[in-house]
Amino acid sequence: MQDQRADLEWRDGRVPVSVRFDDPYFSLDNGLAETRHVFLDGNDLPARFVDGFHIAELGFGTGLNFLTAWAAWRAAGVQGRLRFTSFEAFPVELEAMEKALAAFPKVAELAGALVAAGGGSAEFEDATLTVIEGDARATLPAWDGAADAWFLDGFSPAKNPELWGAELMAEVGRHTVPAGTVATYTAAGFVRRGLEEAGFTVTRVPGFGRKRHMTRAVLG
Repeated sequence: MQDQRADLEWRDGRVPVSVRFDDPYFSLDNGLAETRHVFLDGNDLPARFVDGFHIAELGFGTGLNFLTAWAAWRAAGVQGRLRFTSFEAFPVELEAMEKALAAFPKVAELAGALVAAGGGSAEFEDATLTVIEGDARATLPAWDGAADAWFLDGFSPAKNPELWGAELMAEVGRHTVPAGTVATYTAAGFVRRGLEEAGFTVTRVPGFGRKRHMTRAVLG
C-alpha cells in the first residue's frame, strides 16, 4: 500500500469521504467537537501535557486530530514541545487537505501552517509532527518510539478491519509507555478484546453525538 494516495469524494461539498472505505474522515455533525471528545477527553488531555509529551495515531487523514491536539497544547500554555507521530497508508493530497480543514476556522492558523509545511512531517515552533506512510501492520512494528497517548482513528472496523486486528493492537501496546492511554471512537468488541490482550485495561464510555459508546484504555 506504500505510496498510494487517498481517493476522496465530497459530501455536502465540505466533508471528505473515502471512496476506498466508504467512510467520512470526520463527523458529519461536528468534526472538531468529536475529536476533542474522543481523543482529547478520552486520553485525559490537556491535563497530562508535559514537555515532550508524545501522541501517536493510526490514521492521519486530513490532519484534524493533530491540529486539535496542537491547539489544545498551545491553549494549555505548556512550555516545551509536543511530539505527534501518525501512521497513514493512504495520504490525503494537499489540496484536499486544505479544502477539508477550511471547515474548521477555530484551527485555521494552525491548519495554514500545516498546509504550508506540505501536510506531512514537519518541525514547528512548539510541535514535531512525523507522518509515517505505509501499511501500519509493517511500519508500526519497525517504529522505535513509544507514545504517552494513542489516537486510534482508522476507518470503521467493519470497513477497515486491517487497522484494528489483535496483532496491530499488540503493537500499539508494545509502543506505549507504562500507564499510557488509548482512545478511539469505536466500541467494537473485537477491538476492545484486542486491547485487553495487549495489556490494556479497557473501559467503554459514552461516545460523541449519535454514537452511544467509545473506548478508553490504560496500559497495565
